[in-house]
Amino acid sequence: MTSILKRLLGGVAALALCAFAHAADPYPQKPITLIVPWAAGGSTDILARVLSEHLTRSLGQPVIVDNKPGASGNIGSAMVARAKPDGYTLLVGSMSTHAMNPALMPNMPFRGVEDFTPLGLLAYVTNTMVVHPSVPAQNLKELIAYAKANPGKLAYASAGPGSTNHLSAVLFERMAGVQMLHVPYKGGAPAVVDTVAGQTQILFSAGTQTLPHVKAGKLRLLAVTEAKRSPLLPNTPTVAETVPGYELAVWYGAFGPKGMPADLVARLNREINTVMSLPEVKSKMNAIGVETTTSTPQQFGTILRNDADRYGKLIRELGIHGE
Repeated sequence: MTSILKRLLGGVAALALCAFAHAADPYPQKPITLIVPWAAGGSTDILARVLSEHLTRSLGQPVIVDNKPGASGNIGSAMVARAKPDGYTLLVGSMSTHAMNPALMPNMPFRGVEDFTPLGLLAYVTNTMVVHPSVPAQNLKELIAYAKANPGKLAYASAGPGSTNHLSAVLFERMAGVQMLHVPYKGGAPAVVDTVAGQTQILFSAGTQTLPHVKAGKLRLLAVTEAKRSPLLPNTPTVAETVPGYELAVWYGAFGPKGMPADLVARLNREINTVMSLPEVKSKMNAIGVETTTSTPQQFGTILRNDADRYGKLIRELGIHGE
């Protein structure tokens, strides 16, 4: 009996040691999926790929970008909301997916604030207003005059109903007193392509997507949509300089599913902040109109909740409905 008892106790001890060793395994132990809920080539995708490249080095495991576009960012975001909160499925989301979509769509597959764990703010993307060179307007004042004289003639592209492109344009229409035609696409990249081709004439979009075409002379930059001029484009006026009170700022952030352990959230936040602070990352992103930033998970959570309240109210006032 003593021998049996010893064997039993030894087995229990071995199991306990195995369980402890397993629990103590450092994160990560396998590849991490970083979901981008938009088409490849857009500003979210570019930012995510820069982040994944550096996280792969620092974490010691592949961080694989997986594009899951559709439904104004809801398809990819919902996949993360349903994932295990173990840190192996993460999301690069935006102000639109989390602060706007819940107010736009009646049958949301997730809650923008409650169903996610904020990991850190990544960047503010300079949101530009550009036109095709065929548009007879060299500045915003001339564009407004032309639009008023030709109601419905100018078409603006967007990444889909309720996207930041769409909301920027609808807010502009309302505040400038003009009427334009909305042409939605499935993602920012195809919206840019058709604006460059002249199929649509106006686009509100991240400088990530528009500035290369502005430099090439294929698009004309008229303004930025933030409240203040961008330090990356100091000579470009804000929309508010012509249309007082206009403002729409766009941020991108990293999320995980709700319920992630606090120590894992803190670890990922440190890693993400380190990447966003790297001089080479700042330089690369600044070159395409993206201002990297850092935050604590708590600070990012506050920004998320405040913007969800603000844009939710604005969307309801404007009567905008997503797909």
